[in-house]
Amino acid sequence: MNGTKVVSATFAMSAQCNRVAVEDGHTESVSIRLKRKAKPEEMIAAWNSFRAEPQELQLPSAPKNPVVYFGAPDRPQPRFDIDLGAGMTTAVGRLRPCGVLDWKFTVLSHNTIRGAAGAAVLNAELLKAKGYLG
Repeated sequence: MNGTKVVSATFAMSAQCNRVAVEDGHTESVSIRLKRKAKPEEMIAAWNSFRAEPQELQLPSAPKNPVVYFGAPDRPQPRFDIDLGAGMTTAVGRLRPCGVLDWKFTVLSHNTIRGAAGAAVLNAELLKAKGYLG
């Protein structure tokens, strides 16, 4: 899956999902242009400190850290990082300047746990917690 989507005149993103011969995991190469220039340490801090409603509500399937940044030049890797947060944590790494947009980086997520089954369970837990289910 390839493509560039321009959201506004001040933000752009291009992403490519790389499906390789691994049992689980999708690795994406992402390039972005931000509305406001950001330093690498600001982006890394934003990823590592990100929390959303599932974390605030302490839902059973919600990982404590939904996004984790790895500083090593060869991470994330499906073999080592796919089961973070019981498969519900997204791993990010390889942040570097982009010659076309502002930044590029690599993202890894578990395609069945985070991407399908686990996401459905987490959504059901959130609906229940918010009172939408009986």
